[in-house]
Amino acid sequence: MLVQQLTHVSIADRQAMREGPRDSATHLRHAAAIPALGQIEIGGKASRGSAGESLKVVTWNVERLRHVDAIAATLAAQAPDILLLSEVDQGMARSGNGHPLRTLADRLGHAFAYGVEFVELGGGNEAERSATGETANAEGFHGNAVTSAVPLLRPFLVRLDAAGGWFRPERGQPRIGGRMAIGGQVQIGNRRVTVVSVHLENRTDPAGRAIQTRHLLDAIDKYDPEAPVLLGGDFNTLTASHEERHGDPAAWLARVAAEPGRLIDVERHEPLFAVLAESGFDWQAANNLDLPTQRREPGTPVGRIDWFFTRGLLASAPATIAAILPNGSPSSDHEALAVTIRLK
Repeated sequence: MLVQQLTHVSIADRQAMREGPRDSATHLRHAAAIPALGQIEIGGKASRGSAGESLKVVTWNVERLRHVDAIAATLAAQAPDILLLSEVDQGMARSGNGHPLRTLADRLGHAFAYGVEFVELGGGNEAERSATGETANAEGFHGNAVTSAVPLLRPFLVRLDAAGGWFRPERGQPRIGGRMAIGGQVQIGNRRVTVVSVHLENRTDPAGRAIQTRHLLDAIDKYDPEAPVLLGGDFNTLTASHEERHGDPAAWLARVAAEPGRLIDVERHEPLFAVLAESGFDWQAANNLDLPTQRREPGTPVGRIDWFFTRGLLASAPATIAAILPNGSPSSDHEALAVTIRLK
């Protein structure tokens, strides 16, 4: 359902969800009762009536969009036609309890479509909770977005996970919802092109991400089986399960050290690439295949987890854009990626 404003979830309701049972069946009941998880908020205004023969697209996991001023400046310098964004807060204390996506879209002259990945029942991860103290979330929404300088047509949302793993107490970050993708269509020449912002799960294994990818492609084929497609986002191609990477950190670091390039040359470890190839998608021309997209503390291994995938399109001029604040510190824990697309 398209809405101008997502349906509010009261602080009292969020508190009750957090303090009640935290099992899968309860999660399903809560998720079904939250209208915002089935809504797409549309807003902003496209600054152009139509595109030319090509479109410049940027995908970026903006890590809550806390640093909206710096991110807006970085993006304005790129002058993208389309943005595919992951990890966008709305009404979260950790990002100022505002609507940073609206601010960003207004500054760029873009329309937007925003979907809720999670209703956050707390302040976020441990560092975020420590930074905000007892400040309550005004809305508690965290999700993904597409923004566009040209009209964005037929917005749609695909839920990729309903298991409710983030609701369980052991995660330490109670949430209702699951990973999702949001997309729409833009016109290039006389054809509509489907553009999709994707965020796959990090707390699973490569097989789990392949299942999410197959579900997404099935949904896209039902949405419009004929249109060319661009996928962009955080695919979390981490090459192993969360347990493998975090159960014994020293063993994981040793494993990575013994396999130089593992975190960059990820295709052989992540079956989602085979799923995409079987459906006619390509990624060779749309990405800088030898560069990482993560930002971490010095000495921490970084990998390539953000991607573009194309079908029925020509991709050119892939670029990796540094996520840097004016003082040199990170504006996000992911770099931004850019690519230019045109019809074949």
